Amino acid sequence: MKTQLFVLLFASLFCISFAGAQANPDDAAIKKSLTGFINSIKEKKISQGVNYIYPKFFTVIPKEQMARILAMTYNNPFMKIEMSNLKFGTIEKPEKIGGEYFAVAPYFFTLKCNVSSVNDDMKKKIGTAFTQKYGQDQVKYLAAENAYLINARMRACAVSKDRKSWTFVVLEKEYKSQLVKVLPKKILDKV
Repeated sequence: MKTQLFVLLFASLFCISFAGAQANPDDAAIKKSLTGFINSIKEKKISQGVNYIYPKFFTVIPKEQMARILAMTYNNPFMKIEMSNLKFGTIEKPEKIGGEYFAVAPYFFTLKCNVSSVNDDMKKKIGTAFTQKYGQDQVKYLAAENAYLINARMRACAVSKDRKSWTFVVLEKEYKSQLVKVLPKKILDKV
């Protein structure tokens, strides 16, 4: 009797664990697309990276302007930025709203921002901006390398019509007023 109960309990736990691991079959496609976006930016292939952005976002910021913003940020000769250690949190199950699927995807990476080309006043301003954006505990100044090391914790909204090809909008509170024009209220409530 004890053996049967133990086998039943073990089988139940196995099934629950397996079901939990398979709960969101869209994870792989979302991770692949988000990784493509991050790698494009990391490799300075800005125009390729812009193609991963949700097209409706370009009604708020034109595509060409977005490409310029990303290029100025990641190809800036005064601040060399390196991205590494991309990881994902638990991606929400996609929800169909108005003919499109939406899923919030948390992701994390390390940014190393070399500020050796700027003066001390500008270094402090950059450090303050990083601290405000990412949090005091997530930003360290490496004096020997003249660089900031940031543990960036981000969230993006993955959007798809077919659940195979995914595009993204970064979810940040400071851009919520712009995102109102792009994302459904149900998603905006999560920002």
